[in-house]
Amino acid sequence: MAVEVTWWGHATCTVHDSGTRVLTDPLFARRLAHLRRRRGAVPPDGAARADAVLVSHLHSDHLHLPSLARLAEGTRLVVPRGAPRAVPGLRRLARRLRLTEVAAGEEVKVGPLVVRAVPARHDGRRLPMGREVARALGYVVTGEARTYFAGDTGLFDAMAAEVGPVDVALLPVGGWGPFLGHGHLDARRAAEALAALRPSAAVPVHYGTYWPIGMDGVRPHEFHSPGEEFVRHAARLAPGVAVHKLEHGQCVRPGASR
Repeated sequence: MAVEVTWWGHATCTVHDSGTRVLTDPLFARRLAHLRRRRGAVPPDGAARADAVLVSHLHSDHLHLPSLARLAEGTRLVVPRGAPRAVPGLRRLARRLRLTEVAAGEEVKVGPLVVRAVPARHDGRRLPMGREVARALGYVVTGEARTYFAGDTGLFDAMAAEVGPVDVALLPVGGWGPFLGHGHLDARRAAEALAALRPSAAVPVHYGTYWPIGMDGVRPHEFHSPGEEFVRHAARLAPGVAVHKLEHGQCVRPGASR
């Protein structure tokens, strides 16, 4: 597998495959509403360099307009179908970015890569109230490897069938607060997803980066431990998968030493 994955924190990753850079859910903020970045430096300017950017859903920690504004003019931006209707700021960004809307099952060519949108089980609304006009998605990026970026999702029966065969899985294993509700994976459920997907390698994401201001002492293990817990559960439930627990800003070439 000639793919390189860099984890910048939260759900933000760079997937480098076939000379092409794909960036997921960019969040380059020190603070976001009631959240504060508690681990890892804010990603450097170079982290915003990408041939394409994938946005999984409309929540502001995944579709962050100030971070998207840092993208170079002409960058391909892939969002769930209906997103510009729900987020007017996307329409303004479309004047300088190449905006593409997709639904589950649709594909987009990015140079030598093919990006396929796949279903996710997560609230797709922009705000806590209102109508869901854009469904949450995951993506499979296919080049020399097949890399699955899950975005935010709960575990669902058809996950393996909907996602299909993959080599690398980037799975959310935590959150930004001490309570994970419906439509999320915790470390154990992420390991169950791993057992169903059966990739060669996995990278845990979406944990240990942002935490609500003033909640440092509230169940802090929910912030610090999901990565290690995922490694432990994966060893039991999916022992054939190489799990790479990265530090913020660290990169790995899954399969390079296999």
